[in-house]
Amino acid sequence: MGTLNVGNLGEYLREQRRNAQLSLRQLADAAGVSNPYLSQIERGLRKPSADILQQLAKALRISAETLYVQAGILDERDRDGIEVRTAILTDAAINEKQKQVLLQIYESFRRENAAAADAVPVPARPPAPPRRTAARPAGQGPGAGRAGQKKAAAKKAAAKVADAVAETVVARSRALKAIPAREKQHNQDERVIKRREGDDVVGA
Repeated sequence: MGTLNVGNLGEYLREQRRNAQLSLRQLADAAGVSNPYLSQIERGLRKPSADILQQLAKALRISAETLYVQAGILDERDRDGIEVRTAILTDAAINEKQKQVLLQIYESFRRENAAAADAVPVPARPPAPPRRTAARPAGQGPGAGRAGQKKAAAKKAAAKVADAVAETVVARSRALKAIPAREKQHNQDERVIKRREGDDVVGA
């Protein structure tokens, strides 16, 4: 929002009043202002409010935005915000001070958004390349490892069973071999005993 250019505004009002073929008093009466007050506006001595400008525009049958631009309230090059500013300035439910506060807030928001739009965006960092993992040989995955452990344990258990069976077989084999020897020794013992008994009978 620019500063109020009362000099250009006064000249523009005088020109529009003459084009409408209205006297200073006629325009003052139509706009609801005093004749001296309107004279001071045309000479650039008074700063009219947005409400007064709206009343003058209505009396001259021109758009209020035109007077706002001439007064420096609106920027002619900025057409986007004219409707918002006009709605604020023409709202009869709020006073002049409240209108100026709303316009200042609105302008501050527009400046912040414009600054953010003009800011140079920071280039995004390219995504990191995917981490490559060495391919595992076939049969060496997590599942294969567990299966291998189970297989090794089974082999170990089978080996223990085989050793136990082998020990049992050897023990039985030794026992079977010892039986004939004990029987032979027993038979020899019996023959010796019988021989002795025979000798004893003969000596008697």
